[in-house]
Amino acid sequence: MLPHCKTAFFMIVLAWALSNTACAAPAAPAPAPYSAEQVRADFDQLYAQLKASHYDLFARRSRADYDARFRQMRRQIDQPLTPLQVRARFQRFVAFGNIAHARIDPPGAAWDEFREQGGKAFPLYLRVVDGKAYVVDDYSGRDDIAQGDRVLSVDGQPAMRWLERMREYVSADNDYMAWAQVETQLPLLAWMALGEAPAFDVVLAKPSGARKKVKLNARTRAEFEAAEANRPPRFELDGNAREARLLKGGVGYLRPGPFYDNRPEAATPWDPTAFRAFIDAAFGEFIAGGASSVLIDLRDNPGGDNSFSDPMVAWFADRPFRFSPGFDIKISEATVESNRKRLDSIGGDQDSTSRQLAAAYAGKVAGSRVMFPIPLVSPRKEGGFKGRVYLLVNRHSYSNTVLVAAITQDYHFGKILGEETADLASTYGALEKFTLPLTGIEVSFPKARIMRPNGDPQARGVVPDIAIATPLAAGSTDTVLEQAVALVRAAAPCCVQQ
Repeated sequence: MLPHCKTAFFMIVLAWALSNTACAAPAAPAPAPYSAEQVRADFDQLYAQLKASHYDLFARRSRADYDARFRQMRRQIDQPLTPLQVRARFQRFVAFGNIAHARIDPPGAAWDEFREQGGKAFPLYLRVVDGKAYVVDDYSGRDDIAQGDRVLSVDGQPAMRWLERMREYVSADNDYMAWAQVETQLPLLAWMALGEAPAFDVVLAKPSGARKKVKLNARTRAEFEAAEANRPPRFELDGNAREARLLKGGVGYLRPGPFYDNRPEAATPWDPTAFRAFIDAAFGEFIAGGASSVLIDLRDNPGGDNSFSDPMVAWFADRPFRFSPGFDIKISEATVESNRKRLDSIGGDQDSTSRQLAAAYAGKVAGSRVMFPIPLVSPRKEGGFKGRVYLLVNRHSYSNTVLVAAITQDYHFGKILGEETADLASTYGALEKFTLPLTGIEVSFPKARIMRPNGDPQARGVVPDIAIATPLAAGSTDTVLEQAVALVRAAAPCCVQQ
């Protein structure tokens, strides 16, 4: 597995919120708090390790600003703290750097336990568009709130100011990326930032312009589930699905699903054999059926590894390609140790990327840099798809899904449709981890600078060639796909020679 794989942890939060629980388990004893001295010691270690290991901790925050934040937060550690309180503080400190792959993951186990014990949460999911917050999911159980309602204020604060308290816990390179994460994590983040609140005073603006003030009661997991069951059916994307079919008008539709083996029976998620067979069969069907265009749907795709995605791109590539010229890696003790653990776990496979990295690190001093090249991938020697190719993405297309879109756009293999991706095309990535000695908190950091194929360094996702907005209110059908298919059909040539 290549080390550019970037985990899209925030997509699992709604699953936690709605997972089935037959009955609440007995409450576990509260974990013992850490003393202020212990917390300060691990906080010192956290900042020291970030400075030593992160490719460029001060890329988006100056050293002076980060030092000031460190001193301020350290002074505030003046009493014992629970493990959850420590994690939340440390998560905010790491997120201050505004780099997505420097992060501490949300406390999923603690959140799940809180919900299992009947803990109540903020019942709305909000999407930020052009600096305004809108309802995209409603678990309040009320009939006077709808998707598309604008939230003007919460508990007397302007909605965006209220949301900023949650954004502090999110590691993100820009606001667009941050709000995409908040959109899928809001009840959890509100719990982290505010604790358990019984109710929220919310002022809404309807699409008509009419204002409405409502008191939203916080809701249990069971109440979330009841609200889900009682609302009218509506279209929802399944990021785990794989699908290939021929549509009318000579359009092949491919939804490849994650770029790892997601079958329950899979021995390992990183063996691409079954995925490659699926992709080969799909393109074989498209060619045999006379498809003149293929639409590849990557919306809500969590990504994975390029050993899966490269063979798919090779079907329509017309020249050798790679997702980046190489990884510019900063050597650190944490990076070397993390790679050693990976090598131990895979039994020292002679052809593994981890072994190649170990060779690249050998003899290098901490703080030095090494360029780890990415090999070119050849297109299929024969039988490739010669028609037009379109990729459909959205703000929740993550990880190497974004790199697939960047390859397709930068090498001019096809056109990109949909929304700008929240995840970046050029990024600080190749994520590694270290563990704090006293609290045991795992901290992720980027060890490398990764450029998209065209070398553009700006902190943006892949911007579509043709924009298709995702509606705030979901209907009974996939309106985004309907628009994309109509565009593909309108541009289709009369015939394609295969």
